[in-house]
Parts: sequence; structure tokens; C-alpha cells
Amino acid sequence: MGILSSTVSITRYRVDGKIEAPVLESITTGLAKNAIAEIDDEASEKSVGWTSLENPFRPDFSGSSFVIGAYLVFSLRIDKKTIPAKIVKKHHQIALARRMTDTGRDHLTKSEKQEIKEGVIQGLSMRIPATPNVFDVLWNIEGRSLWFYSTQKAANEELETLFAKSFKCNLIRLFPYTVAELAAGLSDAERDALATLTPTRFAE
Repeated sequence: MGILSSTVSITRYRVDGKIEAPVLESITTGLAKNAIAEIDDEASEKSVGWTSLENPFRPDFSGSSFVIGAYLVFSLRIDKKTIPAKIVKKHHQIALARRMTDTGRDHLTKSEKQEIKEGVIQGLSMRIPATPNVFDVLWNIEGRSLWFYSTQKAANEELETLFAKSFKCNLIRLFPYTVAELAAGLSDAERDALATLTPTRFAE
């Protein structure tokens, strides 16, 4: 789901930090340097990077194409290769049998079996295409706010890590506690009280 979907899941963030001037140039550089890398013909199991909203499979941040009014709009793409365990087992057994035939032995050591298994996984990873997942990002620089169109824990963690790497700023996830901490103008005593609060259960 994303910005253009009829239903969306959103995680709100506050951007903590200052982008180096010139701001737009710094952001463009951060996006381009950390754009998604293709891994379909690589042994890598996962790739995480920025991509374009309109064309997520051909990242292009030239000409401020991601700027819409007061907002920056782009996407986070996470590509993963998942090899079914049964496929790995099948090819591992075939490779083990081939090694024993080639060496004339009737058994292999534990380390040899592990080495062969790693080789099998690497070989399969070179042949299997990665499954892409795209999550849209809406960033208001002046308001220091960012909307991420996902509530998946893993996706949010990847966003927070890549954002800090790309722009040297941290993302603070907004929920009732952090909103109160950041925007309610609490006194020190009230902040201490806030830290002791726990969620209320409305159902057994």
C-alpha cells in the first residue's frame, strides 16, 4: 500500500536533526548514493534502498523530480530472495551425492557438508529473482515531519537505519508518549510522570 492506495497504513515520524545546506542538493545526493541496488544476478539475499515513487524499478532523482510543493515524495524499496527450505535440501542432497561419487568416499565431514550447503545456497541465490516490496515516503522538511506508508516492524527499522545513513538525521516515531514528550510543553515533573505510565487494558 502507498500514497495512491484507497486504504493505507501510516507510521508518523518527527525528523530530528538538520540537513546540510544546500538542503535540496544534500537530500538529492543522499537519495542517489543510497538508491536500491539490483541483486537479481547477485548472490546477495537482500537489498535496501531509495527509489522513485512513479517508477520504483528505475530510480531517478534528477531534476528534483521527487519534489511536490512543500513535500518530498519518494519510496523505500526492500528486495529479498527467499529460497524454500525444501529446494535447498534437494540441491544439497544432490551436491553431497556428487561429491561422494567424485571422491570415492561414503561419507563427508560436518564442515564439508556445511561448505557444500553454503555453495548450494549461493548458487540458488544467483538464479532466483528477488521479491520487491515498495513503501512510500512523504516528507515535509519545514514541518520536520515524515509519513511512512507502512506499519511493518521490519520495514520501519530499515527506514530508520537508511534515513540516518542517508541524511545524518534521526527519525523519532510518533505515538502518544512521544507526541506528549515533544509537543505538550511538559514540566520536568510531568515528564517523570509520563515515563511511569503504562497502557490500560480495556479487555480481559
